[in-house]
Amino acid sequence: MARAKVLGKTILLLILIIVLILFGILWFDMLGIIQAKHTFAPIYKLFGLQVQTSTAPSSPNDLAEADLDNDRWAKRIESLDIRTEELDKREEDILTAENNNAQIAQELEDQKKMQDEREKTFNNEQQKYDDKIRNIDQIVQNLEGMQPTNAVNILVGMDDQLVIDVLRRADERALAANSSSMVAYWLSLMPSDRAAEVQRKMVNKPTSLD
Repeated sequence: MARAKVLGKTILLLILIIVLILFGILWFDMLGIIQAKHTFAPIYKLFGLQVQTSTAPSSPNDLAEADLDNDRWAKRIESLDIRTEELDKREEDILTAENNNAQIAQELEDQKKMQDEREKTFNNEQQKYDDKIRNIDQIVQNLEGMQPTNAVNILVGMDDQLVIDVLRRADERALAANSSSMVAYWLSLMPSDRAAEVQRKMVNKPTSLD
């Protein structure tokens, strides 16, 4: 009788140990530590549990492979980040260069406008000078074609600067034509004080047609 009780307890302990082992395996399988889903699929369904479908590395090789994959992804992401930074820097450099080029272009445009304005001013002044030369030449021609007294009367009515320009131009025309100038004779017919003033200014002032 005693042996039957001991045997019964032993069987119960064995059953309990087997049940504990099974539950331990089920628990580890649910955690994904081991892969026993195919073996215990009927038990999962019996208790209405979801069969674990994910796999986890269960060996050092699997863990190493997973680490390598993670490293590859990390390096790839790092490379993409670096590439993004390079592209951003390149875009910033391009924008800076474009701004500099635009500024240089604007400066060149401003300089061109200033140069055009200076050329326009110079051309206008040159045109004014040429027109005055032509006018002075015409006056000299007219005076040379008159009686000296009439010519002097016209000279006396001019301002000193115009008289000086006319007399100088008359000298230049006479020199170019290798002929005698009327300037000295005209001055001799002018009132002495006016003639002296004109001659003084001709000596002291540089040549000018302004």
